Amino acid sequence: MTMQTAVGVFGGEGYTDRMDVIPLMAANAGNSNRPAISSLNCPPIIAVELCREHLGVHPCDKRRSVSEYQYLFPAIDFSLIESDEDLLWKANIRETQQELAERGRQFFNWLWTRKEKEIAIVTHSGFLFHTLKEFGNDCNPSMRKEICKHFANCELRSLVLVDNSMIGSDSSTTNYPGKIPPGPDASDV
Repeated sequence: MTMQTAVGVFGGEGYTDRMDVIPLMAANAGNSNRPAISSLNCPPIIAVELCREHLGVHPCDKRRSVSEYQYLFPAIDFSLIESDEDLLWKANIRETQQELAERGRQFFNWLWTRKEKEIAIVTHSGFLFHTLKEFGNDCNPSMRKEICKHFANCELRSLVLVDNSMIGSDSSTTNYPGKIPPGPDASDV
C-alpha cells in the first residue's frame, strides 16, 4: 500500500500517546504488525485519487473506503477524495494505458497548481511509467529512455519538472528539511 510506503519514508519515530500529535499510521495498519508511527515533524501527506494504479478488473487495484483509511492513517489528508467508496474501479472494465496516461496528465495539471516547490509523489510504478512516457518527447533520446524506465518496488527517484512559464515565481512556501532514507542508494548497489 502506497500510504505505508509514504509513512515509512516521511513518518517520524514510533508514536507515543500525546494530545498535540496524532499518529500518521495506526498500529498494525494493513496487518503490518508495525507499531503506530508519529506524525511529528512529518511533511503534510495528501491522498489524491488521480494518483493511483491501473483501474478496474483486478481486486488488488480497488481502494478501501476513505473512512477505513482515515482510521488507519489519521494524519493523512483525504479531503480531496470526493467519495468514501471507490467509484472509479469497475469489476469488468480495465482502464487502458492511454486512459491511465490521461489521468496522469490530469494529476500533473493538479500538481502545477500547488504552491510547494518540492513535492514527493508516492504511487505505483504503472502509474508513473505510463504518465512519464507522455513527457520528454522534446528530450535527448537517452534522457527520454531514463524518464520512461519502469520503477522497482519502493524505488526513489528525483525528477525536476520545469514549467517555463513559472520561472521567476515566488520562492518555496515550505521549509521541510526532509531526511535521507536509511539503506544503500541504488548507485551503491
